[in-house]
Amino acid sequence: MELFIDSVDFDEIKAAAEFGFMEGITTTPTFMHQHGIKDVDSTIVELSKIANQLHVEALGETYSQILAEAERLSALPGLARPPVFKIPVTNEGLKAACRLTQGGYKTNIHLVYTLTQAYLAAASGASYICPLVGRLHDQGHDSFALIEQVVNMVERYRYPAKVMVSSVRHLDHVRMAILCGAHAITFPWKVLRILSDNVLTGHGISDFSIHTKLTTYTVRQFIRPENPIVTENATIAEAAIEMTKSKLGAVSVVNEEGRLIGILTDGDLRRAIDHKDLAHEKVARLMSRNPKCLPEETILQDAVKLMRQAKVDNLVVVDVQEKPVGMIDVQDLLRDGLVD
Repeated sequence: MELFIDSVDFDEIKAAAEFGFMEGITTTPTFMHQHGIKDVDSTIVELSKIANQLHVEALGETYSQILAEAERLSALPGLARPPVFKIPVTNEGLKAACRLTQGGYKTNIHLVYTLTQAYLAAASGASYICPLVGRLHDQGHDSFALIEQVVNMVERYRYPAKVMVSSVRHLDHVRMAILCGAHAITFPWKVLRILSDNVLTGHGISDFSIHTKLTTYTVRQFIRPENPIVTENATIAEAAIEMTKSKLGAVSVVNEEGRLIGILTDGDLRRAIDHKDLAHEKVARLMSRNPKCLPEETILQDAVKLMRQAKVDNLVVVDVQEKPVGMIDVQDLLRDGLVD
């Protein structure tokens, strides 16, 4: 089923073209008006350079006026390829479509709402027959029953026309077009951009991402750049300031050589809240000695396993000299969905 974008918005069209499999662009005079386009001819020329097909309206009240407009459009300077001419399914339009087909042009007979209209479009030699499913639904009709009938007619009588589904409003219109065997579909960017979305797909990608991080990231790759460190002789106030600045739930405590000897957590501070002169107490009085720590090349899933076994919210990451280089905080793991 050929894929077209129904738009004259260059940003939308270029975004759709980036997929690499968009067949073409369909336009309407209404789109041109809504986007405030005043130089329609130059817009058509630029659009013709983006996709394999560009479907544009050949307007006219009589078949000779439609033919003249089609010939004028096909002769626009700079046109990358001849457009496919959109023509309403009227008696004058059908006569013009037949002449254009005989002259080697492609046509798209649109505003089709009945099987008999579709038959006349096919008989005229139309390249595309274009029922508007959204508008039919608005009037309470089973629009995809019509699509199925038109597809059956085209294939039974071996008309060269392709059935294009247009006036697409939502994802189910696309699904029904596929089920009915339509040969082409044109829809707005707002539908195309969410066509691949599915909550289960999202969950699967999230699971893969989580498991990839757990099995391939080292703790060094995961830790934040903040690395709060104090000495055991620092005051609780000084340690609290470092903890707050880092937005982590703990600070590493080091000796004079910078090696890890302890950890002070926000839990330690809460448990000592009733101390009379807490702010001026030394860190050495409240810190936990010999804290759980990890070499910086430890795989992340091993860090999570140790954190669960030790029932701690923070693990200090150290280098080969046992100097702190950072800290794993349970809040960071929760943020990335790595733990429940």
